Amino acid sequence: MASNNLIIGLEIGTSKICVVAGESRPDGTVKILGVGQTPSRGIRKGEIVDFETAMKCVHEAVVDAEQKSDVMIRSVYVAVAGSHLQSFNNRGCVMLPEDRDEIDEQDVEDVRISAREVSIPAQNAFLHSIIHHYHVDGQDGVLNPIGMLGQKLEADFHIIHGVRTRIQNTIRCVKELPLDVEDVVFGGLASAQVVVTQHQKDLGALVVDIGGGTTDYILYSEGAVRQSGCLAIGGDHITNDISMGLRIPMARAEKLKTDEGSCILGNCLPGEVILLKDDSGFAGKEIERETLNTIIHLRLRETFELPAHGAHAQTTSGVTSAVENPQFSTAIGLIKYAQAVQTDRPRRGIRGIFGKIFTGRR
Repeated sequence: MASNNLIIGLEIGTSKICVVAGESRPDGTVKILGVGQTPSRGIRKGEIVDFETAMKCVHEAVVDAEQKSDVMIRSVYVAVAGSHLQSFNNRGCVMLPEDRDEIDEQDVEDVRISAREVSIPAQNAFLHSIIHHYHVDGQDGVLNPIGMLGQKLEADFHIIHGVRTRIQNTIRCVKELPLDVEDVVFGGLASAQVVVTQHQKDLGALVVDIGGGTTDYILYSEGAVRQSGCLAIGGDHITNDISMGLRIPMARAEKLKTDEGSCILGNCLPGEVILLKDDSGFAGKEIERETLNTIIHLRLRETFELPAHGAHAQTTSGVTSAVENPQFSTAIGLIKYAQAVQTDRPRRGIRGIFGKIFTGRR
């Protein structure tokens, strides 16, 4: 395999660290070669709180991925999360000089810079600038202005930024291994690359990625990103609700949630129970299935009072379990992100803090 076809996605999550090795195909699909993962330690709400412990966990996941995919990992694309991430929409504007009326790549770059000329907290750094549309002399909805004639170029962007040191802690954790970091990507943006189609983005779609300690979301309308963010609430909160409500240990509550739980009410038989077998330090218990589902439903009701479906990664092949399991969507999405970075022309799209560019309209 050519080395430039190998792309590695790394997600450092609250509950797990996931590494996906993928091969970029000329037709735009991705073949998954292997998935490595390990339970997270030293991570809380998507952010590193114990650097040495987190670094060991990342190393374990990388080694696992190398063994399962039979490749040597030298560089990665890394997903970032955390409630410190913020976003806003803004319009940039540039005027062409009087002696020139053809828009070129530098004008597109200048209008992107213009959109970032806003005040953000001093401790923050820009992560992405995602294009909505361009406007040329008042003409709306321009997708690619390069080569067009005009005097005034405007562009609407969705801009994501976050605390610089928190992003750098994630980068440093990877570089200490040592591995190169190709780029850092908002986890919600990565997930969206593989769980929604362009048609769904055009119609309007809200992607909600519930992790262990955080929930990423990204909203598409008319094919473009309109809102995004990361909440410090995740699946661990549901587990805690179950543990408290049913008075069972957290480990039992987590297994009960993943093996038996549902957020949909009324789908079980009246009086249906789940038997929790006794174990060391636990006497066993019968749980009414509807009670379990009600606890989950109450925590998620506000989030899911909209058309929603469980998603899995699309336009991928290879290791079937990785493709079908939604918990790998962020790491696989990083591969799709990188694939677009490597194939798109520098005149379009999203620019990360390492200068990579990616189109948001695929």
